[in-house]
Amino acid sequence: MIEKQLRDIITRRYHKKAEECSREELYYSLLELTKEITKERGYNEGERKLYYISAEFLIGKLLSNNLINLGLFEEVEEVLVKFGKTIEEVEAAEPEPSLGNGGLGRLAACFLDSIATLSLPGDGIGLNYHYGLFRQIFEKHKQKELINPWIEPESWLNQTDIHFDIPFKNFTLKSRLYDIDVTGYESKNNKLHLFDVETVDEKLVEEGIHFDKSQVEKNLTLFLYPDDSDKEGNLLRIYQQYFMVSNGAQLILKECKEKGYDLHKLDQHVVIQINDTHPTLVIPELIRLLMLKGIRMDEAIGIVSRTCAYTNHTILSEALEKWPFEYLDEVVPHLMPIICELDTRVKEEYADQKVQIIDGERRVHMAHIDIHYGFSVNGVAALHTEILEQSELKHFYDIYPEKFNNKTNGITFRRWLLEANHPLADYIASLIGNGFKKDEEELEQLLQYRDVSQVKERLLAIKKENKLALKRYLAETENIEIDENSIFDIQIKRLHEYKRQQMNALYVIHKYLEIKKGRVPSTPVTLIFGAKAAPAYETAKDIIHLILCLQELIQDDPQVRRHMNLVMVQNYNVTKATKLIPACDISEQISLASKEASGTSNMKFMLNGAVTLGTMDGANVEIHDLVGDENIYIFGVGSKEVIEHYAKEDYVSKDYYEKDPEIKEAVDFITGPELMKIGDPENLNRLQKELIGKDWFMTLLDLKDYIRTKDRMIKDYEDREGWSEKMLVNIAKAGYFSSDRTIEQYNEDIWRLK
Repeated sequence: MIEKQLRDIITRRYHKKAEECSREELYYSLLELTKEITKERGYNEGERKLYYISAEFLIGKLLSNNLINLGLFEEVEEVLVKFGKTIEEVEAAEPEPSLGNGGLGRLAACFLDSIATLSLPGDGIGLNYHYGLFRQIFEKHKQKELINPWIEPESWLNQTDIHFDIPFKNFTLKSRLYDIDVTGYESKNNKLHLFDVETVDEKLVEEGIHFDKSQVEKNLTLFLYPDDSDKEGNLLRIYQQYFMVSNGAQLILKECKEKGYDLHKLDQHVVIQINDTHPTLVIPELIRLLMLKGIRMDEAIGIVSRTCAYTNHTILSEALEKWPFEYLDEVVPHLMPIICELDTRVKEEYADQKVQIIDGERRVHMAHIDIHYGFSVNGVAALHTEILEQSELKHFYDIYPEKFNNKTNGITFRRWLLEANHPLADYIASLIGNGFKKDEEELEQLLQYRDVSQVKERLLAIKKENKLALKRYLAETENIEIDENSIFDIQIKRLHEYKRQQMNALYVIHKYLEIKKGRVPSTPVTLIFGAKAAPAYETAKDIIHLILCLQELIQDDPQVRRHMNLVMVQNYNVTKATKLIPACDISEQISLASKEASGTSNMKFMLNGAVTLGTMDGANVEIHDLVGDENIYIFGVGSKEVIEHYAKEDYVSKDYYEKDPEIKEAVDFITGPELMKIGDPENLNRLQKELIGKDWFMTLLDLKDYIRTKDRMIKDYEDREGWSEKMLVNIAKAGYFSSDRTIEQYNEDIWRLK
């Protein structure tokens, strides 16, 4: 059936046989067919609907994911072989949507998948960024940012006739809605609503990613997270955020009107999940729109407060947005009377300045609006929520304990196992059946095989296959050679000091010096990094520079390269993650305890049989609880000690540098002759100065324990029987981290969709 449909499409489109088609022609034919079949399935509907508003949706390539969810993957795979192509070849023609950055956006994508899979009525709302974050290339051992275009005449985007007028202070913009269908696994579909402006001008971008930030009508949807190091950048972010939420709010009211709902009872039919603080302005905007419909302010505030829920993703101050009052007034003056009224009501009831919306410096705290005027506040891992309640948001928790709840993050197993790791998924199915594809808790059945050597040997063989596949991929795409017989130690995530890629780099330096002294590891190690640094984040870019300098140093040193290799992949994204994660042995989850809200790469690695090296931070805590001491490697100080250091301001990195010869040797190497010969003295000196003089995320505090623990882990890897059992236990216990479970909990405790 599929073969006939596909051949018919190819004949109509290209007037040739399928066997004669290029991979691009086959991709566009499959795109058309998949979109047709998706629409035939229909959409989830109900009397109460979720709108998930997020600045990011890192959805990745969609062809294989949609085919899996539609139950067509194997059939299409067989048909393509008849045509002389593999599905991997065809999917290589698909551009990856530039709609997200890191974990926040990937989580949103996993959530949409699970919402549809669980047959819940719930759509995403975001912006249709033309260039996304940026495409990363490396030049002279430094990150360079280029545009990352992905929108083609034919894509997963479906243009609609829906548009709204979005009012700003000095002009009004007309929007255009584009939809991407979100397929559920053996279920109906939902939609990802992406708003755009038809006046956007891609030619506005000059060299790299630089553009005139003042021409809002032309630049509004060009980039995700435009540089906000100046006033114009701050204003542009506010323009983007208001454009997103005003469109979202108008769409919600439009759909409610079409269904005949009474807006006085909006909260009975609608729930809005505010994903981090970027969509916060939906609260005053929805109040404003309800007032325009004739609802009095007091009632409108009550309705909206019963409709909106807030997810906090971080305790980092830069992510808890605070906008100067005058900036908001310059962009959306029509919202300011409402924001002032919300603030007045808070101040009348609570004298504590820490919970006020507008502070003494006339900054408007977005998270404070969410907490006061939403009905739910959730963290994303048990430790994270505990820190919110007991420390970072304690002043709010004391007022609203009933609002706070935890929803530990999850990942969609369809993408990260069935699609990313076919050999492992097929082998698991041969052992325990297919039930785990819908109910991931069934993976626990693998524990019955923990003493079966044949099973553990097969797991090791599959890991070797995936390492060989990664070797081929890196050779083809980046001209990088790696040894599949080495340990693959991988750290892939956004480049930020709290994630401590700099600590991993210091380990590389330490090991380099050890090897030069003749103390070689008994098993070779390949350390792989993947990360983008925000364009204006100087220290993060300095860390990338250090890693790339070390990569060249090791590549050019045969004595060291036999025992240790270092690779930083270019332009890390979802596609590269699906290649890296199945091949990983050691999963680096080394953030400073208390700083990583959850993490989700830790879950993806675990599911694919990697063993975690990590601090007791984020979801690592829950992974540790599930797999036990013997199947995870924990190091470093705990969150309470870290929080105390910050409170007392008693951490002095220079003390560690001066008192420990190994630490000093590694840090000094950053500006030693070997690296100075390769790198830029300005970047290397600045990074070294940062580590010695500030080290805000306490790299040197944990470095020695990190070195000891990683060395022990590498030694344990040599016991192949013991290591394969660790792999099996991690896979078996990964079921808890399914986004299906997370979404079921959101629905039971917060959304109550029907």
